[in-house]
Amino acid sequence: MVKKMTIAIDGPSGSGKSTLGKALAQRLGLLYIDSGAVYRAIACKVIDSGASMEDRPAIIDAARKGNISLEGPPDRLTVLLDGRDVTQRIRLPDATSASSIVAAIPEVRDAVVEKLRRMSDAGAVVMDGRDIGTRVFPDARVKLFLDASLEARARRRSQEESERGRLVAIEEVEREIAERDSRDTGRAATPLVMASDAILIDTTELTVEALLEHALEIVERHG
Repeated sequence: MVKKMTIAIDGPSGSGKSTLGKALAQRLGLLYIDSGAVYRAIACKVIDSGASMEDRPAIIDAARKGNISLEGPPDRLTVLLDGRDVTQRIRLPDATSASSIVAAIPEVRDAVVEKLRRMSDAGAVVMDGRDIGTRVFPDARVKLFLDASLEARARRRSQEESERGRLVAIEEVEREIAERDSRDTGRAATPLVMASDAILIDTTELTVEALLEHALEIVERHG
């Protein structure tokens, strides 16, 4: 039954969505799709074209025309943009900042929803993002909504940035996350909200192993 299951994982930045998504997909042998990588790739296409982040038509055009694919196993996912490997590029600060700007545009979100659904046509999938359970897969059998304290999320994101060679004060990371939360929850197009049938998991005090086991129990109950 699990092999036919769609698992939607939503939540704010730093709550553990991608960590859990990759782990679940790997454990269950399912396709993993990081929806955030798609928005980041679109942001990169706009930035690298020289267009302004205020040029709405250019952003929408990039979202509609950008050929984006995700390849490889969950723990070594490769992001391709128009045939170019942008796996590392999309994690740079400019792409991170721009991704939430492009994601606030309704036409961009419409284009991405279409891309995400096409990516998952092949079969069962684990997908994480901010509107997966409410917009992309409203009929998903399992919907998880992850959350954690701002302090815990900033600590995790700071560690990720450090591993990428970017040393940032924890206070700055907290500010960036708080600003992202505000944009995500306040945008008019499919804001970040928990689906009415989603299961809330507070990851503040959970280890990755404990989070995975808890999620697997939920999946098993719904299988």
